[in-house]
Amino acid sequence: MNAGAKKRLGPLLLIAPAAILLGFFLVLPYLNIIVMSFRVPGQGTPYAPGFTTGNYSKFFSDIFYISQMVNTLWIGFVTTFACLVLGYPVAWQLARGTSAIRSLGYGLVLSPLLVGIVIRSYGWTILLGNNGLINRALAGWGLIDGPLPLMYNALGIVIALVHVFLPFMILPIMSAIQGIDPSLESAARSLGASKFKAFRRITLPLSLPGIQAGCILVFVLSLSAYVTPSLIGGLRVKTMAVTVVDALIDTFQWPFGSALALMLSVTGAIVVVIFGRLTVMKWKA
Repeated sequence: MNAGAKKRLGPLLLIAPAAILLGFFLVLPYLNIIVMSFRVPGQGTPYAPGFTTGNYSKFFSDIFYISQMVNTLWIGFVTTFACLVLGYPVAWQLARGTSAIRSLGYGLVLSPLLVGIVIRSYGWTILLGNNGLINRALAGWGLIDGPLPLMYNALGIVIALVHVFLPFMILPIMSAIQGIDPSLESAARSLGASKFKAFRRITLPLSLPGIQAGCILVFVLSLSAYVTPSLIGGLRVKTMAVTVVDALIDTFQWPFGSALALMLSVTGAIVVVIFGRLTVMKWKA
């Protein structure tokens, strides 16, 4: 083997272990799900012999599943927007604050990640329940006559999801802001721009890559969240992830559950691609 061939083969050998792992743990499972989604549902078995498109027809012909998809997307959008509004100021403070503020802020931002998502979700049931701390406090202060409906609805799910996924919005934005040279803002101020105008014309546009990364992370995680919606939403509010698990485990409908999972993945991917294209066009404008 000559030197040129070795040089070309070197990068391939470096990425081979990662490619093999991705193939076994990502590509093959997805292919299996695709094949399973076209199998015929069985009676007492995961699937029967043969293939069919009936699982997808069942999804598109039933308004119940369509409404669940819309509800899941709506929860994902609201959660992402809330995380962006709450996370950007925190990310900016962590990137531009003093070392003492940064150290304390890092600890506060990362601390929720040290606690399991099940424990955090149960914690929100204690806070948001009809007999929870929030309702009891408001009733004790005489501000409400009856308990506020903070659980078993989309509001409670969004509140809990924002708490769970907020760090995934803060960290990418903080990294993007740290990469912005502070002298650019100082130059804008020296030319007569106000603090808000310097932020709007310089900091915000240059931090858009971090915003895009954070929004995509939070949106995808919100669509696929299972524990928090199942605990906070209960039986009244079901997202697609909860319905997929119910179809696979409770009713043992592997083909239909695989079809639902694929529809959720495809819909989320389409939204992410559209968002990515729109933000790229905005950066170029």
